Formats: sequence, structure tokens, C-alpha cells
Amino acid sequence: MPHQRAAVRPRMRGTERSLARRAELIAIGRKLFADTSYDALSMDDIARQAHVAKGLIYYYFQSKRGYYLAIVQDSVADLVTFAASGLTMPAVDRVHRTIDGYLRYAEHHQAAYRTIVSGGVGFDAEVHAIRDGVREAIIDTIAEGAYGRSDIAPLPRMSLLAWVCSVEGATLDWIDRPELSRDTMRELLVKTLGGALRAVEELDPVYPAPQPARRDT
Repeated sequence: MPHQRAAVRPRMRGTERSLARRAELIAIGRKLFADTSYDALSMDDIARQAHVAKGLIYYYFQSKRGYYLAIVQDSVADLVTFAASGLTMPAVDRVHRTIDGYLRYAEHHQAAYRTIVSGGVGFDAEVHAIRDGVREAIIDTIAEGAYGRSDIAPLPRMSLLAWVCSVEGATLDWIDRPELSRDTMRELLVKTLGGALRAVEELDPVYPAPQPARRDT
């Protein structure tokens, strides 16, 4: 009987190992910064709690700030992906899905959400730019659902921006004081979005409110 060679798991290539290690450090960092403020964590603290050499964090991220920004970027990617999924759904269902996904993310990743919306540590221009990118992604997703396209004029875009900013403030308060269920919160935000879309139509009939947002339905 011929000798059978034992199955050998393929080795990860260097690049794959590097990406996996970086992702592991980011996951660790998200937990650390969720429990402790940025200023309260030194690189020595991070290395000790992550059970890695401090030099490894410097190797991948160059500095504590670089590490922090990578964590924020990772959180943002999760939020946008979570909120904007369901592109094959009907437009109205997509809007509901976007708002529900946004609330779910904020509910289950409160520290990351606060960091994204508040703009990070102090006035951090790079984190503010990341936050603005999230806003634009959400606006584009809502515009696609409401108007069938994301390249909209300044008036409807400003209306959606005002709505998104109000959603941020309301969501921050909601995760601090969750007196409303997520379903109730979602329906409230959907209805306020309907008001914003009707206001756009009044000012610019070229952008009619979609049927579910109309008062006569």
C-alpha cells in the first residue's frame, strides 16, 4: 500500500501574513480605544495590552497617531459597508436598510461611532476628513434611493447633508439614552427624511419627493 502523505495546510505568503497581522493589531486597537481614551494610552500601554513588541506597532503604523487613524479608517469602512449594503433591493427598501444599518452599527460599536462622528481627538483634520467621507457615502446612498442617482444638485445635497448631521446628533443621544427601540428610531429618521425630501421638492420641483415620502399616500 503506497505511503499517503499527510495533508499540509498551504503556508501564507509574506504579504498575506503581513496583512493578517496588521488586521489583528487593528482589531486589538479597536478594543483598547473603546475602553480607554487616546491620551490615556501610551505606546507602551498598547504594546503591553496587545502582548506584542512596541516595535511591531511602529513597523506597521509608524506612530500612535498612525495606529489610531488606521483604527478609525477601519471603523469607517465597517460603518459604510454595513449601512450601504443591499444595493439590489428596491429603492425604498434600500433607504430603510441604510438607516437601520447605520443605527445597528452605532448601537453595537458605540466607541467607534463616537470617534467617527465627533471627529476624533480634539480638532483632528484627518479624522474630520474621514467623517466627512462617511457623510458623503451616506448622502450618495440615500440620493440613489430617493432620486435614482447620486449626482444631485447643491440644494438636495444640502438638504440631505442637514438630515445626516441631525441623524448624527440624534444617534449619539440615542446610544447614550436608549429610551426608544431601534425600530422606532429608524421609523422616526425615515419620516424626518421624508420631510427633508418634501422640502426639496417645494424649493426645486425638478427633484420630486419619492412616492413613499409624499403626504398624499
